[in-house]
Amino acid sequence: MLRIGLISDTHGLLRPPVLDFLRGSDHIIHAGDICSEDILQALAAIAPLSAVRGNNDRGPWADRLPEAQTLRFEDVRLHVLHDLSGLALDPAQEGIAAVITGHSHKPRVEQRGPVLFVNPGSAGPRRFTLPIAAGELRVDGSAVSARIVEF
Repeated sequence: MLRIGLISDTHGLLRPPVLDFLRGSDHIIHAGDICSEDILQALAAIAPLSAVRGNNDRGPWADRLPEAQTLRFEDVRLHVLHDLSGLALDPAQEGIAAVITGHSHKPRVEQRGPVLFVNPGSAGPRRFTLPIAAGELRVDGSAVSARIVEF
């Protein structure tokens, strides 16, 4: 079984409790609005890292990041993008088991037909009354499950 750490919307702030939660991940996915290359370096020191560019990610370091990315872990395909409104494919038709997004700062795990939609929420500065959160995916063969942790 693989543990995939999920983080989004750090906006330049990487909290120690979130880092502690991500330790032990087999892979980490950052779903955008990173806002600092230092965040990527800190996460990559914990586990292999995949990241997509968010609407607030600017500069040469951010230009190297894709806007969307499809990844494979065991028999599970994941699609990652920052803003769900930009989803340019039919995940079920493409054989995608889970779509990972950020942007709204609202943590959410929702099964829509055969596709699991996960937004780990914001791990960065607090926005309004929304929680500080991150998440994880568990991948076991062709099965995938998710959970959100609030800090």
